[in-house]
Amino acid sequence: MAEILLAAKGLTHRFGGLVAVDRVSLELKRGEIHALIGTNGAGKSTLIDLLAGELRPEAGTIFFRGAAIRGARPERTAQLGIGRTFQRSNVFLEFSAFENCRLAAQARLPRPWAVHEAAQRCRTSSEVASRALDAAGLAERRDALASTLSHGERRALEIAMCLATGPSVLLLDEPLAGMGAEETARVLDLLRALRRERAILLVEHDMDAVFAVADVITVMADGAVIASGLPAVVRGDPAVREAYLGDAV
Repeated sequence: MAEILLAAKGLTHRFGGLVAVDRVSLELKRGEIHALIGTNGAGKSTLIDLLAGELRPEAGTIFFRGAAIRGARPERTAQLGIGRTFQRSNVFLEFSAFENCRLAAQARLPRPWAVHEAAQRCRTSSEVASRALDAAGLAERRDALASTLSHGERRALEIAMCLATGPSVLLLDEPLAGMGAEETARVLDLLRALRRERAILLVEHDMDAVFAVADVITVMADGAVIASGLPAVVRGDPAVREAYLGDAV
């Protein structure tokens, strides 16, 4: 059986009187793309915030490789090997693609004793950055300023920055938003390649992309899971069709 890298058991979180995440459980396994879908406000991004340590769950537990990490802060989850991207582009536009990745690598590989050494001379972080750009298909754009990259290239750069931190789990929040068909196809190919050694949680509204790439799909509505399983099973679930898919698939 595939190794479970990250698991949530009964996670609950409220914003005032609103239950944003209601007793949600899921498992992210190595080698799988686990898609998380639902309407706006279903609780998907809040769930990612909980898994990444941005929010603390009011109930439930998070496990990383079998060890409980509930309440771990974002820097701790990143050190463990949990990487995430955000809905909105989160890159340094005035820096090159390589510099963005090198900064991400340095965050995972701090060298406080080298206070008098230029960051550019850190061979380890430079090598990690180069490998991340290559994995994301951006090797030929390494010296381009992030401000000159296309929308799809910036989203790929965010994934590369995430890879530079050495994650075994990727939490990707709408990485395909705003992309055309060609850029979407490239990112889906990238995700297929990345899942070989990692677990990926993909939050996405593009249903064609979800059903093309996902191994498992979990559907949320009003903060709760209403269905989870293989894509064919979820596609035919009456509750899912009524709440989200309708007659579109």
